[in-house]
Amino acid sequence: MNVGFVIAYIVLAPFLGALLDGIDRIISARMQRRKGPGLLQPFYDLGKLFSKEMIAVNNVQLLLNMSYLVILVIAGAMLFAGADLLMVLFILSTADMFLIMAASSDSSPYANMGASREMLQMMAYEPLTLLVAVGFYLTTGSFQVADIIQADTSAVLWMPGLLVGFMFTSAIKFRKSPFDLSTSHHAHQEMVKGLTTEMSGTTLAVMTIAEYYETVLLLGIFCLFIVNSTWWSWIAAILACAVIYFLEILWDNACARVKWKTLLYSCWIVTLVAGGINILILMLIK
Repeated sequence: MNVGFVIAYIVLAPFLGALLDGIDRIISARMQRRKGPGLLQPFYDLGKLFSKEMIAVNNVQLLLNMSYLVILVIAGAMLFAGADLLMVLFILSTADMFLIMAASSDSSPYANMGASREMLQMMAYEPLTLLVAVGFYLTTGSFQVADIIQADTSAVLWMPGLLVGFMFTSAIKFRKSPFDLSTSHHAHQEMVKGLTTEMSGTTLAVMTIAEYYETVLLLGIFCLFIVNSTWWSWIAAILACAVIYFLEILWDNACARVKWKTLLYSCWIVTLVAGGINILILMLIK
C-alpha cells in the first residue's frame, strides 16, 4: 500500500459513498415498486443541507460531529495505508463514541434514546468485530493489512464463518433493517430520526459525509477477506463487495425492525456460533 491509496480514500470516499447511497435508494425503490430518486440525489441533499442557515442546538454538537468525521477519516486512511487492522477497529469504535456524545449533548428525548440504542448496538457488534481481527491474525500471522493482502490464499477460505458473521453485524453499521434501532435512513423510524433528530444543516451534512467514509471503510474490510497476492483477487474483491452490499439492501427491504433484546441476542449467538467455531477451527489447524 502507498500514499496514493490514502489520498484516494480521503478525497474519493465521500463521493463513492454518496454514489452507493444513490444506488441503495434506486434498488430499494425498485424492490418496493417505486420509481425512487435519481442516482445523484445524495449530492443534492448534501448541497441543500450545507445551504441551510446554521442553527446549532448547542455549541458542542457540531464539534463532536466533526470529531466523528475526522476520526473515521483517520481509521480509513490507516486501513488503506496497510496499518494495523486491530488499531483501525479500535479507532472506529472511538469514532462511534463521539457520535453518541453528539446525540447525547442535547435534551431531546428521541436523540437520547437513539444514543442509548447506539451504545447497545456497539455491545452487539464489537465482539464479532474483534474476532474478525483475531481471525486475520491466525490466518496470516499478522494484524498488518499490508501483510494480509500479500497472503498466498484469500483469508475467506479459512474464515467463512467470520465473513458471514461480519455481514450479519455490518447491517448495524450500514443502518439497515432489521437492526436500524438508533437511527434510520428511511422514514419508518419510530423515534423520528433517533440520534440524528436534533441534527440539521451543516451538522447533519457532516454526519452524513462521515457515514459515507464509514461505508467505504467497511467495504474495504470486506475486501480483506478476498484479496491476496494475485492481481485478479482485487477484481474478485470488488465483485464480492458489490454482492454483499446488494444483500444488505435486500435484507433491509425484506425485514422489519427487531426489538433491542432480539438484536443483542441474535448478534451474540452469531458471534458465538459463526465466529467462535471459526476461531476454534483456526486455532486447531494453524
